Amino acid sequence: MTDTVLSIHGLSKSYGSREAVKGIDLAVRRGEVFGFLGPNGAGKTTTIRMALGLIRPTGGRVEILGRDVQTHGAEVLPRVGALVEAPALYGYLSGRDNLKAFASVLGGVPRSRLDDVIELVGLTGRQRDKVSSYSLGMKQRLGVAAALLHDPELLLLDEPANGLDPAGIVEMRDLLQQQAASGKTVFISSHVMAEVQQICDRVAIINLGELVRVALVADLLAGHGEFVVKVDDPAAALALIQGHEWGRSARLEDGVVVTPSPAGRGRELMQFLGAAGIWPDVLRRRRQNLEEIFLSLTGNNDGGVK
Repeated sequence: MTDTVLSIHGLSKSYGSREAVKGIDLAVRRGEVFGFLGPNGAGKTTTIRMALGLIRPTGGRVEILGRDVQTHGAEVLPRVGALVEAPALYGYLSGRDNLKAFASVLGGVPRSRLDDVIELVGLTGRQRDKVSSYSLGMKQRLGVAAALLHDPELLLLDEPANGLDPAGIVEMRDLLQQQAASGKTVFISSHVMAEVQQICDRVAIINLGELVRVALVADLLAGHGEFVVKVDDPAAALALIQGHEWGRSARLEDGVVVTPSPAGRGRELMQFLGAAGIWPDVLRRRRQNLEEIFLSLTGNNDGGVK
């Protein structure tokens, strides 16, 4: 059994002279929750559609469970559960009947499986109501339920928390983590950066069709060796630090000094400042949140991801 469930090799897609996706390489492992982030128009949804065989790549290939999607799609795609953009639902049918319709396309599923997925997504009390009466968040839950119907090995979910209230977002997080813990691989795109930070093991950030970073979330959040220093006279401390090559990038942020350390550790910075008679009230490693990191990597200023 291969440990790599989704493998993308040199994937590209052009529309005329416009390159939507430019030579992406990516490997997603079994049992991980993997976040795929990018600004509006970055090529995120195009990549997901190529992974599902919905559009043909201009170059490169996608492998799912070790098989090429273009040549072996009929073999591997039934082992994938997907939610891409808004789920296609029948408003005149109940939530349960929608799932029955999806199940018939898959060759049918036991009634017990319908009950299970409805309970998993928290729609037991509304399963008999027409979907036309559902909120956006409820429709999103139903779309995730449809993706889970056939107990897939890989989940590809585009904005699974879309329309959910805070409690619903927490429930969705728990559901997806539960799926990963059971051995499934969960690949999600999302603009809810705080949620991605909590749920994902690794993330890939794409911008203008190019992959700009793939990393463990924990490694990204660990920062870049900078420290936050609170002192009585921050301007004097800043001037002292910037007088040394290692401190050129030091700066003031909201009245505190943000700076590297002479040798990368807090103790050396404390010793340096203390030798100059500057004793910090606070000295701690600076940790950025995922949204700050995303914006710094993409130069995106619209406040989020689409």
